[in-house]
Amino acid sequence: MNIELFAISVLNGVSYGLLLFMLSSGLTLIFSMMGVLNFAHASFYMLGAYIAFTLSEIIGFWPALLIAPLLVGALGAGFERFALRRVHKFGHVPELLVTFGLSYLVLELVQLIWGRSTVPYTLPSQLQGPLFGLYGTQFPKSRSFIMLVAVLMLISVWLLLTRTRIGLVIQAALTHPDAVESLGHNVPRVFMMVFGGGSALAGLAGVVGGNTYVTEPAMAASVGSIIFVVVVVGGMGSLGGAFLASLLIGVIQTFAVAVDHSLASGLQALGVTVTNQTFGYEVLKLTISQVAPILPFLFLVLILIFRPKGLLGTREN
Repeated sequence: MNIELFAISVLNGVSYGLLLFMLSSGLTLIFSMMGVLNFAHASFYMLGAYIAFTLSEIIGFWPALLIAPLLVGALGAGFERFALRRVHKFGHVPELLVTFGLSYLVLELVQLIWGRSTVPYTLPSQLQGPLFGLYGTQFPKSRSFIMLVAVLMLISVWLLLTRTRIGLVIQAALTHPDAVESLGHNVPRVFMMVFGGGSALAGLAGVVGGNTYVTEPAMAASVGSIIFVVVVVGGMGSLGGAFLASLLIGVIQTFAVAVDHSLASGLQALGVTVTNQTFGYEVLKLTISQVAPILPFLFLVLILIFRPKGLLGTREN
């Protein structure tokens, strides 16, 4: 791999990783605050893309960038208030089931409203084309915009949680809900705000990711499993862990896709003796790019075996 392809692959991996972080950060906040693993989180990502697509045709992309996440956050808050809160007292299994059901409900509604095929959610003119090129290899503006939005989101969430009164109330409600309620704060409302905020972050990822990649009904399923991998690998409830895991998985998967060598040559480079009897001829013919989709799950298995609490987690998963 030459130096310019290496540099572009790193940038592509970082941009994909930061998109995963935008998704996983909301899920991490919801889990750390409420103990709820929201199976419908990727559905809010999909809703963000579809709502932004509709708004972009009416008012343009830039207003939609602000309005679509707010609408998705409002939908998430409404779901917590009228559905999730009612089953919360019955334990984690009913919570998982109701969010699992929501994911299928959102999928069916999306297909009823927008159809089953890809919608033409395109980039605005300001984000079209390459940002720069290296010896014929180009890095698009859209991916750099994802990186910018993700970094601004990370800084904003960190400042909100550590430098504002609302953030202090949110953190206190996590560890001492009775004390927070005795001070006059409505703890259920705080949880509703957190769930809505996490959903809004997923919606924001959909707004900036939907036109860079593809907006279709299968988009939630394509990233849903990956963000759970990110959350577990980073450490359940750890925002810093989610950030680190997102970047690692994004870079590893991007490099794997770019490598067109067979598994046999890769194993030989690591000093492993390769024979057809050991691995099988069909397995050895596979290229590293073909097995790239399973690498995050292999990473997950290794983490669960050797470090069950995750990279930066403080409790066992």
